[in-house]
Amino acid sequence: STVQDQLQNVQQVFSTDCAFAAVLRDRSIVTWGDPNYGGDSSRIQNQLRNVQQICSTDSAFAAILEDGRVVTWGNDDHGGDSSGVHSQLRNVQQ
Repeated sequence: STVQDQLQNVQQVFSTDCAFAAVLRDRSIVTWGDPNYGGDSSRIQNQLRNVQQICSTDSAFAAILEDGRVVTWGNDDHGGDSSGVHSQLRNVQQ
């Protein structure tokens, strides 16, 4: 389906310089825009459930989940790759 079709029951919209992330009523995420700026979340889409908050840099997003985990995507050099600190990103609160 197209992004437009997915943008139902939008609660909040966040942005980087060239991409958007919308939080839907069911706490899932829809992203669009330049993939180098976080517009493509397909590789971690299955993890983007029960999102509580989104934070962003100029080209990456971080989602805080209900269980306190953090999921990141976008430009690896600007925060999109959190694999180096993944074990520390637990019990995060907004």
